[in-house]
Amino acid sequence: MKKLLALPAGRRAKWIVVAVWVAALVIFSALQFPTKFEDVQKNDSASFLPSNAESTKALTAVKTIQGEETVAIVAVYYRDGGLTPADKLLIAENRKELNSLDLADTTPFARAVPSENGNAALLVANITTNGDANTILKPVDKVRSIVSDPSGGMEVKVTGSAGFSADAIKIFEGINGTLLFAAVALVFFLLALIYRSPLFLWIPLLTVIFAEFASRSIGYLLTEVGVTINGQSSSIMSILVLGAGTDYALLLVSRYREELRRHDDKHLAAANAAAAAGPAIIASAVTVMLALFCLTLAEVNGTAGLGPLGALGVGVAMVAMLTLLPALLAITGRRAFWPFIPRVGDLGADAAHGKWRRWGEWIGKRPRAIWIVTALLLVVMSLGLLNFSTGLTQGNSFRGEVESVQGQALLATSFPAGENAPTDIIVPDKAKAKAVAAAVAAVPGVAAVRPAGVGPPGVQLAATLKYSPYATESYALIPKIRTAAKQAGGQQVLVGGPTAIERDLREASTRDTKLIIPIVLLVVLLVLIVLLRAFTAPVLLILTVILSFAASLGVSAVVYDVIFGFPGSDPSLPLFTFVFLVALGIDYNIFLMARVREETLKYGTERGMIRGLAVTGGVITSAGIVLAGTFAVLGTLPLIFLTELGFAIAFGVLVDTFIVRSTLVPALVLDIGKKVWWPSKLAHEGEPGEHVPEAEPDVEPAA
Repeated sequence: MKKLLALPAGRRAKWIVVAVWVAALVIFSALQFPTKFEDVQKNDSASFLPSNAESTKALTAVKTIQGEETVAIVAVYYRDGGLTPADKLLIAENRKELNSLDLADTTPFARAVPSENGNAALLVANITTNGDANTILKPVDKVRSIVSDPSGGMEVKVTGSAGFSADAIKIFEGINGTLLFAAVALVFFLLALIYRSPLFLWIPLLTVIFAEFASRSIGYLLTEVGVTINGQSSSIMSILVLGAGTDYALLLVSRYREELRRHDDKHLAAANAAAAAGPAIIASAVTVMLALFCLTLAEVNGTAGLGPLGALGVGVAMVAMLTLLPALLAITGRRAFWPFIPRVGDLGADAAHGKWRRWGEWIGKRPRAIWIVTALLLVVMSLGLLNFSTGLTQGNSFRGEVESVQGQALLATSFPAGENAPTDIIVPDKAKAKAVAAAVAAVPGVAAVRPAGVGPPGVQLAATLKYSPYATESYALIPKIRTAAKQAGGQQVLVGGPTAIERDLREASTRDTKLIIPIVLLVVLLVLIVLLRAFTAPVLLILTVILSFAASLGVSAVVYDVIFGFPGSDPSLPLFTFVFLVALGIDYNIFLMARVREETLKYGTERGMIRGLAVTGGVITSAGIVLAGTFAVLGTLPLIFLTELGFAIAFGVLVDTFIVRSTLVPALVLDIGKKVWWPSKLAHEGEPGEHVPEAEPDVEPAA
């Protein structure tokens, strides 16, 4: 393996590696794979539903009855104190103008529906959609350009399920460019601080950008085999590539600098660095990829799609850092570090000196007291989980003002709040349709039930809810409506529509969390057992990462509520946070403990722990800051879920970097001693220095 890892740094191989990467990116560009990757993303909630969800079956039945899938576009006209005759004339003129337009796949707008209090009126039409974003965006934008915000004191907003979808699509369409620019700018800034070289920072940055381009290109091919991808999952993949890729680069470059202080030959230094750091990078990447692949077990298609997409991103980042980066290092050599060029014989940061060495020695004086106090601190931080709320819904998920939400608020002042997105009820037995309608209408919280269509699957009813269709109160009504409908019409009755879709998604997310978290823990534990060839150490590392996750999510829940004032969190947030924090957090423990094991073979557990901390402390801390920073960039996006996810992971990575990896893990290892390697031979051999094997020979670079 070491010879294979050293191959890209060879005197001739380095040019071949660079040429292969450049050729691949040229081919991807010519085939327009990155652009196609953007075009195939699906950002509507219905595309995420599991096939066995009742909402999915209801959606299929509605399509059959209507002959197509439609979404409602609703223009809300409102004047406090009552609509004037001039307002009503304008509404009529708007309707006439809208119906004279060639709005493809849009039904004519019906006569305005006035409210009982006279303050508002609605113009409603249906848009036929086939999943293509433009079938919704173009009609909504055209209608808004005509009716929204007229002068004269009347408020007009365009909402409905089409309005909500259009606003979400616009945000997701702009996410990738904004996110990529912000993340690359941040990585550039952090690399400049870390390396303090105007030249060298471009080497890892260029490698990361190559990896990002390649991952998006290959990601398009995943959609061709049926993987569901949305703007949210593609954004997270970009962050994973940039964050994890930069982490791997920092680890490899740190080892490269060590080797440049030992060898004059840049090829030998690059080869040795790749051979020494490569196994830890591979173990880290494989751990993250396996954890992400566990997401494919999710019922929610969007969550399941993130699994292979995220794993792809991490895998491409790993390959780039083990091939392209060593090749570039071998090409540029030590002069690229100017003005801080590492020379042969320089002391640098080694295992016998530095602040991390002193920190390890301080922990070694009273390790038990330190790990107990640190663990208690994390437990106290975890108490914030008592404040965790799942009050975030599609209706309150935007940061800032969007027109669909404003329109929903106007509508709710004069109509039942669920008027713009009714709940669909499919009754197979036409004879029981009236009984079902009466039973559903009797459910507290249902404003009205009306016929909406008849077809081969049965009768379609539309139930208008008193609450916003995207409010938790409405989600709570769905089980009651289903019970009433099935009691009156039989178990074959289906309840769907926007509210039921969101409710089923939330239920599936909760189920996914309960299923996947234990599986991820087991997978990561097995990887650690194989890597460290021990059982005690992997169990300890897993426990510390779980504690770090609980503390991070606990503090985050308090921050969301008290500082940000967010309405709550999405039910899927704990799952995403857990997978990323466990998978990425274990990275740093892998980097640390792999080096500790290497040092333990020579110096024993106590000295090996301190020496491992001394040589990895700086690079792992830098990597943690970079990864936290890249995830924090998610906070620049106008969606509360992504802001919360970015904060939770960024904070969790910092907790893991500065508290767990630098203090808790070393204290535990120093307190337990060589038994931490049980049942391997290291747990039984003499301590320290009784067994000092010969140093491993340098790896000669390939010709």
